[in-house]
Amino acid sequence: MVVQLNLKTSKRMNNTTKTSANQSKHDTEGTKLYVVPTPIGNLEDMTFRAIRILKIADLILAEDTRTSGFLLKHFEIKTPMQSHHKFNEHKTVENVVQRIKSGQTVALISDAGTPAISDPGFLVVRQCVENGIEVECLPGATAFVPALVASGLPNDRFCFEGFLPQKKGRQTKINDLASEKRTMIFYESPFRLLKTLTQLSEVFGNDRKASVSREISKIFEETQRGTLVELIQHFTEHNPKGEIVLIVAGLEE
Repeated sequence: MVVQLNLKTSKRMNNTTKTSANQSKHDTEGTKLYVVPTPIGNLEDMTFRAIRILKIADLILAEDTRTSGFLLKHFEIKTPMQSHHKFNEHKTVENVVQRIKSGQTVALISDAGTPAISDPGFLVVRQCVENGIEVECLPGATAFVPALVASGLPNDRFCFEGFLPQKKGRQTKINDLASEKRTMIFYESPFRLLKTLTQLSEVFGNDRKASVSREISKIFEETQRGTLVELIQHFTEHNPKGEIVLIVAGLEE
């Protein structure tokens, strides 16, 4: 009985120590901007640290508060949110900077993945840096890294191109990349995938190796590998669905 009491007492002391440590951590980690990655599919990809930061923050900047609301509810995070997306970020960054300067901790999240990677976030990060505010980006989920690794294409040197321009400058951009020797990474809509593969094959050649990953970290995750012409044939026969990461081999020397 005495042993049990000691164990319980020790456990309570450990919990108290952890709580004090977390409170101390909050004190030292305040007045900064946290960039917090969130799962791109499977909620089990959320890190313990990301959950803790979102809980201790005074404010969460969310790309879509409705989408992020489900995530926060799942992890019992009750921190207030403020909408921060590409249509309003020019107007909100100054207010965010002032809030951090006043002593608040602010966390930035997007709908999925790491903020500022083909998502809103760059402007508020730049504004904080220019104002001498510390910015800390947590490691975590992002779509292009698993797609690159799973592609089987060289990954010692690569360039991230994100989304190609939809109209103006699209063909020029593709032409400029024809001589790129590094492995190239693109994000693409399933509705434009065939168009993109066709345009790349016309400039890069039908035999250029590539990989298409879709629905990464979700139930129907899939990666198709082959030449550009083989991928065109596959996705002509099988309608692409979900979020797409396209990996294309660089020009061989």
